Amino acid sequence: MTDILHAAESQLFDDTLSTELAMPVAFRVGSAPGRQAAAEALLRSLAQVEDLRSDDSHEERGELPLIVQRMDAKLDLMLALLGRLARQQGDDLPLRPVRWSRRGMRLETGGRSGATPGAAGVLSLQPGEWLPEAIELPVTVLAEAASGTGGCFLWLQFDALDPGLEAALERHLFRLHRRQIAEARRARPDPA
Repeated sequence: MTDILHAAESQLFDDTLSTELAMPVAFRVGSAPGRQAAAEALLRSLAQVEDLRSDDSHEERGELPLIVQRMDAKLDLMLALLGRLARQQGDDLPLRPVRWSRRGMRLETGGRSGATPGAAGVLSLQPGEWLPEAIELPVTVLAEAASGTGGCFLWLQFDALDPGLEAALERHLFRLHRRQIAEARRARPDPA
């Protein structure tokens, strides 16, 4: 984790689970009609698919019939191709480094957003790397500061999320965090 000393960093990430990753995300100033129900539905559906896939990984693949393994592989390929086609047809969200908790997000931007602390905004993000569907979350700007690398950090706090969306978001963050830990363990050399 990157150590960034800023009051907004503490406000969003102290004493709570957070994860750092690069993901498709964009911020725009202004309020938008609530789409929290759609965001919750997408996060819950994504969780069901990913939970089924992770349950399969705990089983030995050899126990599944060969036809099921082939169908699973073909479905993975089709989803990846459909996602790629959809990204080519639509407006891609820029891939940005973020730090994310249940309270909000810090994103690294190429330049200043022009938003002032306290301004309302909308955070668009793509929660699944294989699914080119974005969710929109209402946010309030906490702060903006130079990153020291030519860009800026923008700290955004989630605004009054519905309890169901908040729970789905926390579950998604937990899965991302767990996946990062597993990848870090796999990347470590065996102490032999």
